[in-house]
Amino acid sequence: MTTSNHRFSDAERRGLYRAIHERRDVRSQFLPDRIPSDVLARLLEAAHHAPSVGFMQPWDFIVIESRSVRETVLAMFEQENQKAAERFDGERQAHYRSLKLQGIMESPLNLCITCDRSRGGPHVLGRNSMVDTDLFSTCLAVQNLWLAARAEGIGVGWVSILDQEKLSVALNLPEHVYPLAYLCLGYVSEFLTQPELEAKGWRSRLPLSELVHGDKWGQPLAAPWLDAL
Repeated sequence: MTTSNHRFSDAERRGLYRAIHERRDVRSQFLPDRIPSDVLARLLEAAHHAPSVGFMQPWDFIVIESRSVRETVLAMFEQENQKAAERFDGERQAHYRSLKLQGIMESPLNLCITCDRSRGGPHVLGRNSMVDTDLFSTCLAVQNLWLAARAEGIGVGWVSILDQEKLSVALNLPEHVYPLAYLCLGYVSEFLTQPELEAKGWRSRLPLSELVHGDKWGQPLAAPWLDAL
């Protein structure tokens, strides 16, 4: 068996995979404890070390403590959440309305990660064919922060039920800056053993073996790869 000198130690690898598997979208378990400034700095540094196409680094971070700003965002959420609920009928709508889908006021800190769509100029290396790679790159910064937060014992919740244009106005964003992720951060009373939507019966995790294809879409993956899934 070939081994690599670049491989992490067993303990380091366990920690990484634990953060991946135990990361949760937190809505209901926030504690009021303040996040220390050095911890927040580590989370932002982790996010800033995400890979980006053409090394464009399109992200900025808006740290939001203001109660008035958060109340404005919460009002946006409630308006959009009402619209979202109306897309479902009967029991499914009642189930949707029973779900808590944000922790804007309960979390001690909100964070908006934005994407500057002009960063790097009009011709960014690697972006000419896929113009949305700036958005993809910013998503990687979100994931870096999320995993680092889990390692620090901090929960993160992504509030996606927002009107992005209204959010841009509320945060005074320039026209070329897109509010990609509005996040709630804080220490938590617990990390749930399952994703909350799975625990509450909204959806279940799909089997990985049904999602992996070999060479082309719809073709089975050959052994021994399939046997390992």
